[in-house]
Amino acid sequence: MIKELILKNRSYRRFYQDYKIDATVLRNLVDLARISPSSANLQPLKFIISCDVFKNATIFQHLSWAGYIPDWSGPGDGEKPSAYITILGDTEICPSFGIDAGIAAQSILLGATEIDLGGCMIGSIKKDLLRSDLQIPSQFEILYVVALGKPKEDVVIEKCEVDGSIKYWRDENGIHHVPKRSLNELILNV
Repeated sequence: MIKELILKNRSYRRFYQDYKIDATVLRNLVDLARISPSSANLQPLKFIISCDVFKNATIFQHLSWAGYIPDWSGPGDGEKPSAYITILGDTEICPSFGIDAGIAAQSILLGATEIDLGGCMIGSIKKDLLRSDLQIPSQFEILYVVALGKPKEDVVIEKCEVDGSIKYWRDENGIHHVPKRSLNELILNV
Protein backbone atom coordinates (compact mmCIF):
# COMPACT_ATOMS: atom_id res chain seq x y z
CA MET A 1 0.00 0.00 0.00
CA ILE A 2 1.17 3.51 -0.77
CA LYS A 3 0.55 4.74 2.81
CA GLU A 4 2.92 2.09 4.21
CA LEU A 5 5.58 3.13 1.71
CA ILE A 6 5.16 6.81 2.61
CA LEU A 7 5.32 6.04 6.35
CA LYS A 8 8.53 4.07 5.80
CA ASN A 9 10.01 6.87 3.67
CA ARG A 10 11.60 9.11 6.31
CA SER A 11 14.49 11.57 6.02
CA TYR A 12 17.35 9.31 7.08
CA ARG A 13 20.67 10.98 7.88
CA ARG A 14 22.77 8.06 9.14
CA PHE A 15 23.58 5.03 7.02
CA TYR A 16 25.63 1.85 6.88
CA GLN A 17 28.35 3.48 4.83
CA ASP A 18 29.91 0.20 3.70
CA TYR A 19 26.62 -0.92 2.11
CA LYS A 20 27.20 -0.76 -1.65
CA ILE A 21 24.69 0.72 -4.07
CA ASP A 22 25.66 0.27 -7.69
CA ALA A 23 25.05 2.59 -10.63
CA THR A 24 22.28 0.36 -12.01
CA VAL A 25 20.19 0.95 -8.87
CA LEU A 26 20.76 4.71 -9.19
CA ARG A 27 19.84 4.66 -12.88
CA ASN A 28 16.61 2.79 -12.01
CA LEU A 29 15.77 5.42 -9.38
CA VAL A 30 16.41 8.23 -11.87
CA ASP A 31 14.16 6.40 -14.31
CA LEU A 32 11.33 6.70 -11.78
CA ALA A 33 11.91 10.46 -11.75
CA ARG A 34 12.05 10.48 -15.55
CA ILE A 35 8.60 8.93 -15.93
CA SER A 36 7.02 11.06 -13.17
CA PRO A 37 4.80 14.04 -14.03
CA SER A 38 6.54 17.18 -15.26
CA SER A 39 5.01 20.66 -15.45
CA ALA A 40 3.94 21.28 -19.08
CA ASN A 41 5.82 18.01 -19.77
CA LEU A 42 8.99 20.08 -20.31
CA GLN A 43 11.18 17.50 -18.54
CA PRO A 44 13.88 20.06 -17.65
CA LEU A 45 15.68 17.99 -15.02
CA LYS A 46 19.05 16.32 -15.36
CA PHE A 47 20.77 14.09 -12.81
CA ILE A 48 24.27 13.31 -11.62
CA ILE A 49 24.62 9.90 -9.99
CA SER A 50 27.42 8.90 -7.66
CA CYS A 51 28.29 5.65 -5.92
CA ASP A 52 32.05 6.24 -6.13
CA VAL A 53 33.84 6.72 -2.80
CA PHE A 54 35.85 9.75 -3.97
CA LYS A 55 32.96 11.47 -5.76
CA ASN A 56 30.75 10.79 -2.73
CA ALA A 57 33.32 12.46 -0.46
CA THR A 58 33.37 15.47 -2.76
CA ILE A 59 29.60 15.80 -2.67
CA PHE A 60 29.35 15.18 1.09
CA GLN A 61 31.65 18.08 2.00
CA HIS A 62 29.27 20.54 0.32
CA LEU A 63 26.10 19.49 2.19
CA SER A 64 24.58 20.72 5.44
CA TRP A 65 22.70 18.25 7.61
CA ALA A 66 19.79 18.46 10.12
CA GLY A 67 19.62 22.15 10.96
CA TYR A 68 17.41 21.58 14.01
CA ILE A 69 19.95 19.33 15.71
CA PRO A 70 22.53 21.53 17.44
CA ASP A 71 26.19 20.51 17.48
CA TRP A 72 25.75 17.88 14.76
CA SER A 73 27.46 18.58 11.47
CA GLY A 74 26.24 15.45 9.75
CA PRO A 75 26.94 11.74 9.66
CA GLY A 76 30.38 10.67 10.82
CA ASP A 77 32.72 8.10 9.36
CA GLY A 78 30.92 4.80 8.90
CA GLU A 79 27.50 6.52 8.74
CA LYS A 80 27.75 8.53 5.52
CA PRO A 81 25.53 7.84 2.49
CA SER A 82 26.58 5.15 0.00
CA ALA A 83 25.32 7.11 -2.98
CA TYR A 84 23.94 10.44 -4.17
CA ILE A 85 21.68 11.70 -6.91
CA THR A 86 22.11 15.40 -7.63
CA ILE A 87 19.06 16.97 -9.26
CA LEU A 88 19.75 19.77 -11.74
CA GLY A 89 17.52 22.07 -13.76
CA ASP A 90 18.50 22.68 -17.37
CA THR A 91 18.02 26.43 -17.96
CA GLU A 92 18.28 25.89 -21.72
CA ILE A 93 14.98 24.02 -21.54
CA CYS A 94 13.25 26.51 -19.22
CA PRO A 95 14.32 29.19 -16.72
CA SER A 96 12.51 27.76 -13.66
CA PHE A 97 11.58 24.29 -12.54
CA GLY A 98 8.46 24.68 -10.40
CA ILE A 99 7.45 21.50 -8.68
CA ASP A 100 9.37 19.12 -10.93
CA ALA A 101 12.37 18.73 -8.61
CA GLY A 102 10.18 17.90 -5.60
CA ILE A 103 8.21 15.35 -7.58
CA ALA A 104 11.43 13.80 -8.88
CA ALA A 105 13.02 13.63 -5.42
CA GLN A 106 9.91 12.04 -3.92
CA SER A 107 9.77 9.47 -6.74
CA ILE A 108 13.45 8.62 -6.14
CA LEU A 109 12.95 8.33 -2.38
CA LEU A 110 9.82 6.18 -2.68
CA GLY A 111 11.65 3.93 -5.14
CA ALA A 112 14.56 3.66 -2.72
CA THR A 113 12.20 2.86 0.15
CA GLU A 114 10.58 0.10 -1.90
CA ILE A 115 13.98 -1.67 -2.16
CA ASP A 116 14.78 -1.19 1.55
CA LEU A 117 17.04 1.80 1.11
CA GLY A 118 16.52 5.22 2.65
CA GLY A 119 17.51 8.73 1.87
CA CYS A 120 17.32 12.40 2.53
CA MET A 121 16.51 15.24 0.15
CA ILE A 122 19.00 18.01 0.86
CA GLY A 123 18.53 21.60 -0.27
CA SER A 124 21.20 23.15 1.95
CA ILE A 125 24.12 22.87 -0.47
CA LYS A 126 27.25 24.94 -1.06
CA LYS A 127 26.26 25.15 -4.70
CA ASP A 128 29.18 27.16 -6.07
CA LEU A 129 31.70 24.77 -4.54
CA LEU A 130 29.79 21.68 -5.68
CA ARG A 131 29.52 23.13 -9.20
CA SER A 132 33.26 23.77 -9.28
CA ASP A 133 34.31 20.40 -7.86
CA LEU A 134 31.99 18.37 -10.11
CA GLN A 135 32.56 20.66 -13.10
CA ILE A 136 28.84 21.21 -13.59
CA PRO A 137 28.25 23.50 -16.60
CA SER A 138 26.62 26.86 -15.83
CA GLN A 139 23.44 26.04 -17.79
CA PHE A 140 22.45 23.65 -14.97
CA GLU A 141 20.97 24.99 -11.75
CA ILE A 142 21.72 22.77 -8.74
CA LEU A 143 18.36 22.09 -7.09
CA TYR A 144 18.75 19.21 -4.60
CA VAL A 145 21.02 16.39 -3.62
CA VAL A 146 19.35 13.13 -2.61
CA ALA A 147 21.58 11.16 -0.22
CA LEU A 148 20.96 7.40 -0.32
CA GLY A 149 21.96 4.35 1.66
CA LYS A 150 20.92 1.58 4.00
CA PRO A 151 19.42 3.42 7.01
CA LYS A 152 21.33 3.11 10.27
CA GLU A 153 18.79 4.94 12.40
CA ASP A 154 15.20 4.75 13.47
CA VAL A 155 12.93 7.66 12.58
CA VAL A 156 9.50 7.89 14.20
CA ILE A 157 6.59 10.24 13.63
CA GLU A 158 5.30 12.10 16.68
CA LYS A 159 2.21 14.20 17.26
CA CYS A 160 2.95 17.94 17.42
CA GLU A 161 2.87 19.11 21.00
CA VAL A 162 0.57 21.85 22.27
CA ASP A 163 3.25 24.49 21.54
CA GLY A 164 3.07 23.50 17.85
CA SER A 165 6.81 22.93 17.47
CA ILE A 166 7.70 21.03 14.30
CA LYS A 167 11.42 20.80 15.14
CA TYR A 168 12.70 17.24 14.87
CA TRP A 169 14.99 15.91 17.60
CA ARG A 170 16.96 12.88 18.76
CA ASP A 171 16.49 11.19 22.09
CA GLU A 172 19.19 9.72 24.33
CA ASN A 173 19.04 6.46 22.33
CA GLY A 174 19.67 8.23 19.02
CA ILE A 175 16.10 7.74 17.78
CA HIS A 176 15.09 10.57 15.46
CA HIS A 177 11.63 12.01 16.28
CA VAL A 178 9.67 14.01 13.69
CA PRO A 179 6.58 15.95 14.87
CA LYS A 180 3.71 16.09 12.39
CA ARG A 181 0.66 18.33 12.57
CA SER A 182 -2.70 16.56 12.92
CA LEU A 183 -4.92 15.93 9.90
CA ASN A 184 -7.66 18.08 11.44
CA GLU A 185 -5.23 20.98 11.74
CA LEU A 186 -4.41 20.77 8.03
CA ILE A 187 -7.92 20.59 6.61
CA LEU A 188 -9.71 23.95 6.62
CA ASN A 189 -13.45 23.95 7.11
CA VAL A 190 -14.44 26.95 4.96
